[in-house]
Amino acid sequence: MSYIFKSERLGFRLLTALDAKNCDLFWGNDEVMAYTGGSISAELLPQVIDFYAQSQQDYGITVYGVEDISSGQLIGAAGFDIESADEDIELVFHFMKDAWGKGFASEAAVACIRYAAEVYQPKSIIASSSVENKKALNILGKIGFAYLGIHYLEDTAQDEALFQLVL
Repeated sequence: MSYIFKSERLGFRLLTALDAKNCDLFWGNDEVMAYTGGSISAELLPQVIDFYAQSQQDYGITVYGVEDISSGQLIGAAGFDIESADEDIELVFHFMKDAWGKGFASEAAVACIRYAAEVYQPKSIIASSSVENKKALNILGKIGFAYLGIHYLEDTAQDEALFQLVL
């Protein structure tokens, strides 16, 4: 498999329409997406994948499919939500439940930050998480993000902890 970038155990590549079924294992899973405003229906997954492909074309950075290099299995998605070149990029990561507890989210987040610093060169990266998602909050703190406070997010309709990493 050809990857855009890699970490020790993970390969990062663009998602395609052929990935929709596997993406349903994380984006379509209510438990995985419980802290993000809810799961994404299988019918909408091709649109999400197209959106991220367009982001790659427009900005050179996106949310990538994350594969376990040892198995070649798509286990999640990680990268950056970006809606304009004038805005901060937002780090996101979602992994199928079978991949939890193995350090993949931390490894993916660090790899994505390194890649963004090289190719996109943002001044800072933001991230947010539900105040109830203790594992995500711990990851963000562990990899160097500074806590900025609580803010309300319209798209998830909930209060979220906001973090920033200045590069």
